[in-house]
Amino acid sequence: MKVVTRIRHKAIMRRERMSEHDQTRAEKSASGRRKFLKAAAASGVAMVAAPAVVKAQGPITMRLQSTWPSKDIFHEFAQDLAKKINDMSGGDLRMEVLPAGAVVPAFGLLDAVSSGTLDAGHGVMVYHYGKQNALALWGSGPGFSMDANMLLAWHKYGGGKELLAKLYASINANVHSFVYGPMPSQPLGWFKNPVAKLEDMRGLKYRTVGISIDMFQQMGAAVNALPGGEIVSAMDRGLLDAAEFNNASSDRVLGFPDVSKVCMLQSYHQNAEQFEFLFNKAKFDALSPRLRIIIESAVEASSADMSWKAFDRYSTDYLEMQTKDKVRFFKTPDAILKKQLEIYDEIVTKKAAENPLFKEVLQSQVAFAKRVAQWEQDTVTPRRMAYDHYFGPNGAARKFT
Repeated sequence: MKVVTRIRHKAIMRRERMSEHDQTRAEKSASGRRKFLKAAAASGVAMVAAPAVVKAQGPITMRLQSTWPSKDIFHEFAQDLAKKINDMSGGDLRMEVLPAGAVVPAFGLLDAVSSGTLDAGHGVMVYHYGKQNALALWGSGPGFSMDANMLLAWHKYGGGKELLAKLYASINANVHSFVYGPMPSQPLGWFKNPVAKLEDMRGLKYRTVGISIDMFQQMGAAVNALPGGEIVSAMDRGLLDAAEFNNASSDRVLGFPDVSKVCMLQSYHQNAEQFEFLFNKAKFDALSPRLRIIIESAVEASSADMSWKAFDRYSTDYLEMQTKDKVRFFKTPDAILKKQLEIYDEIVTKKAAENPLFKEVLQSQVAFAKRVAQWEQDTVTPRRMAYDHYFGPNGAARKFT
Protein backbone atom coordinates (compact mmCIF):
# COMPACT_ATOMS: atom_id res chain seq x y z
CA MET A 1 0.00 0.00 0.00
CA LYS A 2 2.88 2.40 0.84
CA VAL A 3 4.54 1.67 -2.51
CA VAL A 4 1.32 2.41 -4.38
CA THR A 5 0.84 5.64 -2.45
CA ARG A 6 4.39 6.80 -3.30
CA ILE A 7 3.83 6.04 -7.00
CA ARG A 8 0.58 8.02 -7.04
CA HIS A 9 2.23 10.95 -5.25
CA LYS A 10 5.05 11.06 -7.83
CA ALA A 11 2.54 10.99 -10.70
CA ILE A 12 0.59 13.92 -9.21
CA MET A 13 3.83 15.91 -8.75
CA ARG A 14 4.82 15.27 -12.38
CA ARG A 15 1.39 16.51 -13.64
CA GLU A 16 1.62 19.69 -11.54
CA ARG A 17 5.15 20.41 -12.87
CA MET A 18 3.94 19.84 -16.45
CA SER A 19 0.93 22.15 -15.87
CA GLU A 20 3.17 24.89 -14.50
CA HIS A 21 5.52 24.43 -17.49
CA ASP A 22 2.61 24.62 -19.98
CA GLN A 23 1.22 27.77 -18.34
CA THR A 24 4.63 29.46 -18.46
CA ARG A 25 5.04 28.47 -22.12
CA ALA A 26 1.58 29.87 -22.97
CA GLU A 27 2.33 33.13 -21.20
CA LYS A 28 5.64 33.45 -23.07
CA SER A 29 3.88 32.71 -26.38
CA ALA A 30 1.20 35.36 -25.75
CA SER A 31 3.85 37.87 -24.73
CA GLY A 32 5.76 37.12 -27.91
CA ARG A 33 2.68 37.66 -30.07
CA ARG A 34 2.00 41.02 -28.43
CA LYS A 35 5.58 42.14 -29.03
CA PHE A 36 5.38 41.01 -32.66
CA LEU A 37 2.13 42.88 -33.29
CA LYS A 38 3.52 46.06 -31.73
CA ALA A 39 6.60 45.84 -33.88
CA ALA A 40 4.56 45.21 -37.01
CA ALA A 41 2.31 48.17 -36.28
CA ALA A 42 5.31 50.43 -35.70
CA SER A 43 6.90 49.37 -39.00
CA GLY A 44 3.67 49.86 -40.96
CA VAL A 45 3.24 46.20 -41.87
CA ALA A 46 -0.44 45.42 -42.71
CA MET A 47 -1.85 42.64 -40.59
CA VAL A 48 -4.90 40.52 -41.51
CA ALA A 49 -6.43 39.37 -38.25
CA ALA A 50 -9.92 38.51 -39.60
CA PRO A 51 -11.86 38.33 -42.90
CA ALA A 52 -12.44 41.76 -44.46
CA VAL A 53 -15.84 43.35 -43.64
CA VAL A 54 -17.91 44.09 -46.76
CA LYS A 55 -19.26 47.63 -46.75
CA ALA A 56 -23.06 47.99 -46.79
CA GLN A 57 -24.64 49.05 -50.06
CA GLY A 58 -25.92 52.58 -50.44
CA PRO A 59 -29.55 53.54 -49.73
CA ILE A 60 -32.33 52.07 -51.86
CA THR A 61 -34.18 54.74 -53.84
CA MET A 62 -37.74 54.26 -55.07
CA ARG A 63 -39.85 56.53 -57.25
CA LEU A 64 -43.38 57.11 -56.01
CA GLN A 65 -45.88 58.98 -58.17
CA SER A 66 -49.14 60.27 -56.75
CA THR A 67 -52.35 60.76 -58.72
CA TRP A 68 -52.64 64.31 -57.39
CA PRO A 69 -51.43 67.75 -58.54
CA SER A 70 -48.44 68.99 -56.54
CA LYS A 71 -50.48 71.76 -54.88
CA ASP A 72 -53.22 69.39 -53.64
CA ILE A 73 -53.22 68.41 -49.95
CA PHE A 74 -53.53 64.79 -51.15
CA HIS A 75 -50.06 65.08 -52.69
CA GLU A 76 -48.91 66.48 -49.36
CA PHE A 77 -50.30 63.36 -47.68
CA ALA A 78 -48.20 61.26 -50.05
CA GLN A 79 -45.13 63.30 -49.14
CA ASP A 80 -45.89 62.91 -45.43
CA LEU A 81 -45.99 59.14 -45.84
CA ALA A 82 -42.74 59.08 -47.80
CA LYS A 83 -40.99 61.21 -45.18
CA LYS A 84 -42.02 58.84 -42.41
CA ILE A 85 -40.57 55.91 -44.35
CA ASN A 86 -37.36 57.78 -45.10
CA ASP A 87 -36.93 58.88 -41.49
CA MET A 88 -37.83 55.54 -39.93
CA SER A 89 -35.42 53.68 -42.21
CA GLY A 90 -32.55 55.90 -41.14
CA GLY A 91 -31.87 56.74 -44.78
CA ASP A 92 -31.64 53.11 -45.92
CA LEU A 93 -34.76 53.60 -48.05
CA ARG A 94 -35.54 56.84 -49.88
CA MET A 95 -38.94 57.46 -51.45
CA GLU A 96 -38.88 60.17 -54.12
CA VAL A 97 -42.38 61.61 -54.56
CA LEU A 98 -43.60 62.85 -57.95
CA PRO A 99 -46.94 64.54 -58.77
CA ALA A 100 -49.59 63.24 -61.17
CA GLY A 101 -48.42 63.16 -64.77
CA ALA A 102 -44.70 63.25 -63.97
CA VAL A 103 -44.30 59.74 -65.42
CA VAL A 104 -47.82 58.54 -66.26
CA PRO A 105 -51.34 60.03 -66.18
CA ALA A 106 -53.29 59.64 -62.94
CA PHE A 107 -55.49 56.85 -64.30
CA GLY A 108 -52.40 54.96 -65.54
CA LEU A 109 -50.91 54.49 -62.08
CA LEU A 110 -51.86 50.83 -61.55
CA ASP A 111 -50.34 49.68 -64.85
CA ALA A 112 -47.17 51.72 -64.25
CA VAL A 113 -46.59 50.26 -60.78
CA SER A 114 -47.49 46.74 -61.86
CA SER A 115 -45.03 46.83 -64.77
CA GLY A 116 -42.25 48.41 -62.71
CA THR A 117 -42.23 51.69 -64.62
CA LEU A 118 -42.87 53.17 -61.18
CA ASP A 119 -41.76 51.59 -57.93
CA ALA A 120 -44.78 52.86 -55.99
CA GLY A 121 -47.91 54.98 -56.27
CA HIS A 122 -50.36 56.94 -54.14
CA GLY A 123 -54.01 57.19 -55.10
CA VAL A 124 -57.44 55.66 -54.59
CA MET A 125 -58.74 52.27 -55.71
CA VAL A 126 -61.76 53.77 -57.42
CA TYR A 127 -59.36 55.02 -60.13
CA HIS A 128 -58.89 51.34 -61.13
CA TYR A 129 -62.63 50.85 -61.65
CA GLY A 130 -62.18 50.02 -65.32
CA LYS A 131 -59.78 47.18 -64.50
CA GLN A 132 -61.90 45.39 -61.89
CA ASN A 133 -65.14 47.05 -60.78
CA ALA A 134 -65.08 45.38 -57.35
CA LEU A 135 -62.14 47.64 -56.44
CA ALA A 136 -64.60 50.52 -56.22
CA LEU A 137 -66.21 48.92 -53.16
CA TRP A 138 -63.32 50.39 -51.17
CA GLY A 139 -65.01 53.77 -50.81
CA SER A 140 -67.29 54.34 -53.77
CA GLY A 141 -70.70 54.21 -52.12
CA PRO A 142 -72.46 54.54 -48.76
CA GLY A 143 -70.34 51.89 -47.02
CA PHE A 144 -73.51 50.22 -45.70
CA SER A 145 -73.66 52.88 -42.95
CA MET A 146 -69.95 52.57 -42.08
CA ASP A 147 -67.65 55.57 -42.19
CA ALA A 148 -64.18 55.36 -43.74
CA ASN A 149 -62.45 54.37 -40.51
CA MET A 150 -64.91 51.53 -39.95
CA LEU A 151 -64.35 50.34 -43.51
CA LEU A 152 -60.62 50.36 -42.78
CA ALA A 153 -61.38 48.12 -39.80
CA TRP A 154 -63.14 45.72 -42.15
CA HIS A 155 -60.14 45.85 -44.49
CA LYS A 156 -57.64 44.98 -41.76
CA TYR A 157 -59.64 42.67 -39.51
CA GLY A 158 -62.71 41.63 -41.48
CA GLY A 159 -61.14 39.98 -44.54
CA GLY A 160 -60.83 42.98 -46.85
CA LYS A 161 -57.04 42.77 -47.17
CA GLU A 162 -57.19 39.17 -48.37
CA LEU A 163 -60.01 39.96 -50.79
CA LEU A 164 -58.07 42.88 -52.23
CA ALA A 165 -55.09 40.63 -52.95
CA LYS A 166 -57.50 38.23 -54.64
CA LEU A 167 -58.90 41.03 -56.82
CA TYR A 168 -55.46 42.15 -57.95
CA ALA A 169 -54.51 38.56 -58.74
CA SER A 170 -57.63 38.29 -60.90
CA ILE A 171 -56.30 41.03 -63.21
CA ASN A 172 -52.65 39.89 -63.00
CA ALA A 173 -51.58 43.07 -61.23
CA ASN A 174 -48.07 42.65 -59.83
CA VAL A 175 -48.68 44.94 -56.84
CA HIS A 176 -48.65 45.02 -53.05
CA SER A 177 -51.33 47.34 -51.68
CA PHE A 178 -51.59 49.24 -48.40
CA VAL A 179 -54.97 50.83 -47.68
CA TYR A 180 -54.92 53.73 -45.23
CA GLY A 181 -56.14 57.27 -44.55
CA PRO A 182 -59.88 57.49 -43.77
CA MET A 183 -61.61 60.31 -45.64
CA PRO A 184 -64.66 62.23 -44.38
CA SER A 185 -67.91 61.98 -46.32
CA GLN A 186 -67.51 63.86 -49.60
CA PRO A 187 -69.79 66.64 -50.91
CA LEU A 188 -72.31 66.14 -53.68
CA GLY A 189 -70.23 68.75 -55.46
CA TRP A 190 -70.04 72.15 -57.12
CA PHE A 191 -72.95 73.54 -59.14
CA LYS A 192 -74.10 76.74 -60.83
CA ASN A 193 -77.25 76.75 -58.72
CA PRO A 194 -78.35 74.92 -55.56
CA VAL A 195 -79.76 71.44 -56.12
CA ALA A 196 -83.22 71.36 -54.57
CA LYS A 197 -84.65 68.18 -56.08
CA LEU A 198 -83.65 65.10 -58.07
CA GLU A 199 -84.81 66.69 -61.33
CA ASP A 200 -82.10 69.34 -60.96
CA MET A 201 -79.47 66.67 -61.67
CA ARG A 202 -80.95 65.66 -65.00
CA GLY A 203 -79.03 66.67 -68.08
CA LEU A 204 -76.05 68.07 -66.17
CA LYS A 205 -72.57 67.35 -67.49
CA TYR A 206 -71.12 66.04 -64.26
CA ARG A 207 -67.75 64.69 -63.12
CA THR A 208 -67.38 61.67 -60.82
CA VAL A 209 -65.61 58.28 -60.73
CA GLY A 210 -66.21 54.62 -59.83
CA ILE A 211 -69.62 53.18 -59.04
CA SER A 212 -70.75 56.80 -58.73
CA ILE A 213 -70.60 56.97 -62.52
CA ASP A 214 -73.45 54.48 -62.71
CA MET A 215 -75.30 56.16 -59.84
CA PHE A 216 -75.35 59.65 -61.34
CA GLN A 217 -76.09 58.35 -64.81
CA GLN A 218 -79.24 56.74 -63.38
CA MET A 219 -80.04 60.08 -61.78
CA GLY A 220 -80.03 61.61 -65.26
CA ALA A 221 -76.59 63.24 -65.42
CA ALA A 222 -74.17 62.95 -68.33
CA VAL A 223 -71.06 61.73 -66.51
CA ASN A 224 -67.44 62.37 -67.41
CA ALA A 225 -64.69 60.75 -65.31
CA LEU A 226 -61.68 63.06 -65.03
CA PRO A 227 -58.62 63.11 -62.75
CA GLY A 228 -58.64 65.75 -60.02
CA GLY A 229 -56.22 68.11 -61.76
CA GLU A 230 -58.40 68.41 -64.87
CA ILE A 231 -61.79 69.17 -63.34
CA VAL A 232 -61.67 72.93 -62.77
CA SER A 233 -60.36 73.72 -66.25
CA ALA A 234 -63.14 71.56 -67.74
CA MET A 235 -65.74 73.51 -65.73
CA ASP A 236 -64.15 76.79 -66.77
CA ARG A 237 -64.39 75.83 -70.45
CA GLY A 238 -67.98 74.68 -70.12
CA LEU A 239 -67.17 71.00 -70.63
CA LEU A 240 -68.71 70.32 -67.22
CA ASP A 241 -71.74 71.89 -65.54
CA ALA A 242 -71.00 70.40 -62.14
CA ALA A 243 -68.44 68.22 -60.42
CA GLU A 244 -67.40 66.57 -57.18
CA PHE A 245 -63.85 65.95 -56.03
CA ASN A 246 -63.28 65.45 -52.32
CA ASN A 247 -62.82 68.02 -49.55
CA ALA A 248 -62.62 71.71 -48.68
CA SER A 249 -58.80 71.96 -48.81
CA SER A 250 -58.39 70.11 -52.12
CA ASP A 251 -61.36 71.88 -53.71
CA ARG A 252 -60.13 75.30 -52.65
CA VAL A 253 -56.52 74.94 -53.77
CA LEU A 254 -57.57 73.35 -57.08
CA GLY A 255 -59.70 76.43 -57.80
CA PHE A 256 -63.31 75.28 -57.54
CA PRO A 257 -64.41 78.59 -55.92
CA ASP A 258 -63.13 80.37 -59.05
CA VAL A 259 -65.63 78.57 -61.30
CA SER A 260 -68.55 78.02 -58.93
CA LYS A 261 -69.97 79.67 -55.81
CA VAL A 262 -72.38 76.87 -54.87
CA CYS A 263 -71.30 73.69 -53.09
CA MET A 264 -73.73 70.96 -52.01
CA LEU A 265 -72.59 69.20 -48.84
CA GLN A 266 -73.21 65.56 -47.89
CA SER A 267 -73.66 62.65 -50.23
CA TYR A 268 -73.61 58.85 -50.19
CA HIS A 269 -71.70 58.47 -53.45
CA GLN A 270 -68.30 58.41 -51.66
CA ASN A 271 -69.07 58.18 -47.99
CA ALA A 272 -66.25 55.89 -46.80
CA GLU A 273 -63.19 56.26 -49.02
CA GLN A 274 -59.52 55.73 -48.19
CA PHE A 275 -56.14 56.18 -49.85
CA GLU A 276 -54.07 53.41 -51.38
CA PHE A 277 -50.27 53.18 -51.20
CA LEU A 278 -49.25 50.82 -53.99
CA PHE A 279 -45.91 49.00 -54.50
CA ASN A 280 -44.57 46.96 -57.34
CA LYS A 281 -44.80 43.53 -55.70
CA ALA A 282 -41.47 42.16 -56.91
CA LYS A 283 -39.64 45.26 -55.69
CA PHE A 284 -41.46 45.27 -52.37
CA ASP A 285 -40.75 41.56 -51.78
CA ALA A 286 -37.05 42.16 -52.54
CA LEU A 287 -36.74 44.57 -49.62
CA SER A 288 -35.38 43.30 -46.31
CA PRO A 289 -37.89 42.21 -43.64
CA ARG A 290 -36.84 45.24 -41.60
CA LEU A 291 -37.68 47.71 -44.40
CA ARG A 292 -41.00 45.99 -45.14
CA ILE A 293 -41.97 46.30 -41.46
CA ILE A 294 -40.93 49.97 -41.48
CA ILE A 295 -43.16 50.64 -44.50
CA GLU A 296 -46.13 48.93 -42.86
CA SER A 297 -45.60 50.87 -39.64
CA ALA A 298 -45.21 54.17 -41.50
CA VAL A 299 -48.48 53.53 -43.35
CA GLU A 300 -50.39 53.04 -40.10
CA ALA A 301 -48.78 56.10 -38.50
CA SER A 302 -49.64 58.15 -41.59
CA SER A 303 -53.23 56.94 -41.49
CA ALA A 304 -53.70 58.52 -38.08
CA ASP A 305 -51.68 61.64 -38.85
CA MET A 306 -53.53 62.24 -42.12
CA SER A 307 -56.94 62.12 -40.44
CA TRP A 308 -55.80 64.55 -37.72
CA LYS A 309 -54.34 66.97 -40.27
CA ALA A 310 -57.56 66.74 -42.29
CA PHE A 311 -59.67 67.89 -39.33
CA ASP A 312 -57.47 70.95 -38.95
CA ARG A 313 -57.01 71.91 -42.59
CA TYR A 314 -60.43 71.01 -43.98
CA SER A 315 -62.25 73.01 -41.31
CA THR A 316 -59.99 76.02 -41.87
CA ASP A 317 -60.53 76.02 -45.63
CA TYR A 318 -64.25 75.42 -45.20
CA LEU A 319 -64.47 78.60 -43.12
CA GLU A 320 -62.29 80.63 -45.46
CA MET A 321 -64.29 79.62 -48.52
CA GLN A 322 -67.34 81.08 -46.82
CA THR A 323 -65.68 84.28 -45.59
CA LYS A 324 -63.07 85.04 -48.26
CA ASP A 325 -64.25 83.22 -51.38
CA LYS A 326 -67.97 83.92 -50.80
CA VAL A 327 -68.97 80.33 -51.48
CA ARG A 328 -72.49 79.33 -50.43
CA PHE A 329 -72.86 75.89 -48.92
CA PHE A 330 -76.11 73.95 -48.93
CA LYS A 331 -77.09 70.58 -47.49
CA THR A 332 -78.05 68.01 -50.09
CA PRO A 333 -81.81 67.33 -49.75
CA ASP A 334 -82.76 64.10 -47.99
CA ALA A 335 -84.82 63.04 -51.02
CA ILE A 336 -81.64 62.93 -53.13
CA LEU A 337 -79.69 61.08 -50.43
CA LYS A 338 -82.44 58.47 -50.18
CA LYS A 339 -82.53 58.08 -53.96
CA GLN A 340 -78.77 57.54 -53.98
CA LEU A 341 -79.17 54.59 -51.60
CA GLU A 342 -81.90 53.03 -53.71
CA ILE A 343 -79.93 53.39 -56.93
CA TYR A 344 -76.75 52.11 -55.32
CA ASP A 345 -78.55 48.95 -54.19
CA GLU A 346 -79.71 48.30 -57.76
CA ILE A 347 -76.23 48.81 -59.17
CA VAL A 348 -74.34 46.55 -56.76
CA THR A 349 -77.01 43.82 -57.01
CA LYS A 350 -76.50 43.76 -60.78
CA LYS A 351 -72.71 43.81 -60.57
CA ALA A 352 -72.68 41.05 -57.95
CA ALA A 353 -74.69 38.86 -60.34
CA GLU A 354 -72.14 39.50 -63.10
CA ASN A 355 -68.92 39.32 -61.08
CA PRO A 356 -68.41 36.59 -58.41
CA LEU A 357 -65.54 38.51 -56.80
CA PHE A 358 -67.71 41.62 -56.55
CA LYS A 359 -70.33 39.50 -54.78
CA GLU A 360 -67.74 38.06 -52.38
CA VAL A 361 -66.48 41.52 -51.36
CA LEU A 362 -70.03 42.85 -51.09
CA GLN A 363 -71.18 40.06 -48.79
CA SER A 364 -68.09 40.41 -46.60
CA GLN A 365 -68.66 44.15 -46.17
CA VAL A 366 -72.36 43.77 -45.42
CA ALA A 367 -71.75 41.14 -42.73
CA PHE A 368 -69.10 43.28 -41.06
CA ALA A 369 -71.15 46.49 -41.32
CA LYS A 370 -74.23 44.93 -39.76
CA ARG A 371 -72.31 43.99 -36.62
CA VAL A 372 -70.02 47.01 -36.31
CA ALA A 373 -72.52 49.70 -37.29
CA GLN A 374 -75.08 48.27 -34.86
CA TRP A 375 -72.52 48.54 -32.08
CA GLU A 376 -71.69 52.13 -33.09
CA GLN A 377 -75.32 53.24 -33.33
CA ASP A 378 -76.07 51.78 -29.91
CA THR A 379 -73.02 53.08 -28.07
CA VAL A 380 -71.82 56.37 -29.59
CA THR A 381 -73.46 59.47 -28.11
CA PRO A 382 -75.00 61.78 -30.74
CA ARG A 383 -72.72 64.79 -31.17
CA ARG A 384 -75.32 67.09 -32.71
CA MET A 385 -76.96 67.64 -29.30
CA ALA A 386 -73.63 68.63 -27.75
CA TYR A 387 -72.79 70.92 -30.67
CA ASP A 388 -76.12 72.73 -30.45
CA HIS A 389 -75.70 73.04 -26.68
CA TYR A 390 -72.35 74.79 -27.04
CA PHE A 391 -72.63 76.62 -30.36
CA GLY A 392 -76.37 77.06 -30.94
CA PRO A 393 -78.22 80.42 -30.66
CA ASN A 394 -77.77 80.46 -26.89
CA GLY A 395 -74.68 78.29 -26.88
CA ALA A 396 -72.92 77.62 -23.60
CA ALA A 397 -69.53 78.11 -25.28
CA ARG A 398 -70.02 81.86 -24.89
CA LYS A 399 -69.27 81.41 -21.20
CA PHE A 400 -65.77 80.24 -22.03
CA THR A 401 -64.74 83.09 -24.33
